[in-house]
Amino acid sequence: MSKAVTEQELADKAVAPRVTKADIDALKERITYTTEQCPGGTTSTFVHAFLDGKFFLATGFSACVNAENFDADIGERLARSNAEKHAENKLWELEGYRLFASG
Repeated sequence: MSKAVTEQELADKAVAPRVTKADIDALKERITYTTEQCPGGTTSTFVHAFLDGKFFLATGFSACVNAENFDADIGERLARSNAEKHAENKLWELEGYRLFASG
């Protein structure tokens, strides 16, 4: 098993500008989420992440195999968790590209 890389280790070894976790955390505060339950007896739930309420970042989804097990609250929480992970990854990608393009 490999040793985890810490933010402090990255900061200590950085010799050039970089995107930091603090940068991403600040952007995450600006994300809003919308939820969509698909109608018609489906068990699909989608949560969409938008930066500043306008710029689409990501979608998270969940679905239940058996409709008898479907719980809307659980579906929304799972979809939101997925959306949050995907949105954070997209922010790292976009901010990395922004830094690359400016240099």
